[in-house]
Amino acid sequence: MKEQHNIPTSKVQRASKFIRTGAKIGGNYVKHYTKKMFDETTDRSVLHENNANDIYESLSHLKGGALKVAQMMSLDQGIMPEVYQQKFTQAQYSAPPLSFPLVAKTFQKFLGKGPFELYDSFTKNAVNAASIGQVHQATLNGKKLAVKIQYPGVADSLKSDLKIVKPFAKLMFNVSDADIDYYMSEVQEKLLEETDYELEVDRSMEISNSCKHLQNMIFPTYYPELSSKRIITMDWMEGLHLKEFIGTNPSQEIRNKIGQTLWDFYDYQVHILKKVHADAHPGNYFFSGDGTVAVIDFGCVKVIPLDFYKSYFRIHNRYFASDPQKFDQWLYELSFLNKNDTPKQKDLFKGLFQEMVDLLGQPFHADEFDFGDDEYFRKIYELGQRISSSKEVRKSNAARGARDGLYINRTYFGLFHILNTLKAKIYTKSNTFALAS
Repeated sequence: MKEQHNIPTSKVQRASKFIRTGAKIGGNYVKHYTKKMFDETTDRSVLHENNANDIYESLSHLKGGALKVAQMMSLDQGIMPEVYQQKFTQAQYSAPPLSFPLVAKTFQKFLGKGPFELYDSFTKNAVNAASIGQVHQATLNGKKLAVKIQYPGVADSLKSDLKIVKPFAKLMFNVSDADIDYYMSEVQEKLLEETDYELEVDRSMEISNSCKHLQNMIFPTYYPELSSKRIITMDWMEGLHLKEFIGTNPSQEIRNKIGQTLWDFYDYQVHILKKVHADAHPGNYFFSGDGTVAVIDFGCVKVIPLDFYKSYFRIHNRYFASDPQKFDQWLYELSFLNKNDTPKQKDLFKGLFQEMVDLLGQPFHADEFDFGDDEYFRKIYELGQRISSSKEVRKSNAARGARDGLYINRTYFGLFHILNTLKAKIYTKSNTFALAS
């Protein structure tokens, strides 16, 4: 893949790139509607493809918060046209990498030495490049290491990037001002944490140590002395990304084993640690043929407030929703309903959230669940499409759902996506659910 030799870092440079991209998108719409004047059968597929290519090209050049948002959205089936989802998936682990001179400059700035002074060997070319940083392979004293370097200017440009990308997000995802502002505020907070690599090392070591007893999970050792606010050094982990792993045609037994391992990993974090690895996209794991799973990135961690935890995980109690008074109280606690709702709005959103609870709660209400059931995921997709296309929902002036739930929802959605890709059938019953009753 062609390397980048520079990244626009000033607000003016980055805004100019967005403006040029906006002009391209405008041109795409003009072409689309001009063609439609002469051929009424013209659909929007070519328009979506052109827009997806132009937006991804722009974001992958800029890197940072805007590209991270695209990566996150690529996991949300139903929230955007499929062509956007397919294109933005590249941001998970195959964005264009930075050239070596920029990498060396980062080392000098944050560790005071070049990479060849710190390691016995260091690959000049990145082996992996994502939205916020890229990874190089190194060796030291016979040990193979992974070294993650953050792209220059990412942390400093985050807030301005998210302000600029908001109109694109509204256009693509058909959401209200209230929803997009509410979503972006939580995203900004988490992304600022993700750019603090010293915080990531601390959390990585803490969660890895707490979860080391879990079977089939493998965690790297981290090296704080070779890390900084913009560089992380850790053990090199072997394995395949999910798509590559599925390509090896693993047995159902191994698929189930890996699925169970991931379920138990998240179950323990959520219900025991009350903090969770909240970026459950496939690029953060390596999978092996023996059924082991390596976690290679703890950049995004959500700390779960106890009061929110107790309210949120009442979803595990299937009888709770059968009590109308308690169910209403629960919806208000989690801001699914608010006191300013009209009777019509209350009926609408109560009905929608009842459907969501019934559907998304199914894996938690069974001793065993088959995540290979595509019909189940088709229902989730259709519900998401119905909600996102609802005029009544889009016209609502209030964001729905507690802010603390945004990353918890994303965590489970990402986990469900991986388990569906694996076609895993696993035991989902957990004694820890009693804590949320």
